[in-house]
Amino acid sequence: MRHGKKVNHLGRTDSHRKAMMSNMASSLILHKRITTTLAKAKALRVYVEPLLTKSKNDTTHSRRTVFSYLQDKDTVNILFREIAEKIANRPGGYTRIVKLENRLGDNAEMAIIELVDYNTVYGKDVAAKTEKKSRRRGGSGKGKAAAATTEAAPAATEETAVETAPVAEAAPAVEEAPEAEAPKASDKEENAEKGK
Repeated sequence: MRHGKKVNHLGRTDSHRKAMMSNMASSLILHKRITTTLAKAKALRVYVEPLLTKSKNDTTHSRRTVFSYLQDKDTVNILFREIAEKIANRPGGYTRIVKLENRLGDNAEMAIIELVDYNTVYGKDVAAKTEKKSRRRGGSGKGKAAAATTEAAPAATEETAVETAPVAEAAPAVEEAPEAEAPKASDKEENAEKGK
């Protein structure tokens, strides 16, 4: 019986599981985000977070300890040089697991595991970008037509006045077009609300 044993064996032998966790941890450190099954992602989080904590203390002993888990010099160097600087002030919780749709082949639960500090979607940079976004307004085009007529008015002669008259008749057609497009704008808003 396995009462109280919390380790997930993932259907593998001990040596196979250790090698797989080492490879997945190296991939996560190199690429900052990997896609895998939900069970493997949860097992990887338990495996890699203590290594990330050890990387904050850059000593020979901690480098050797981390190397015994990862078995890759390049990955250890990246971990201690780049990642340790970013996670220096974070007191834990270095990874995030985001669930995805089930895999088509075997309907396995899929997930993305990523380093929190390397995600730009939830970061401060995106908040600044959203503030810069301008608001789009639907209009009848009256302002554009009025601006065009005021610019053309100082240079108008009798010949140009005759040419501008058909433009004034065309203005109602321009006004009708945005009314037909208005439902499309509301459909986009409804779809955006459904997406949230």
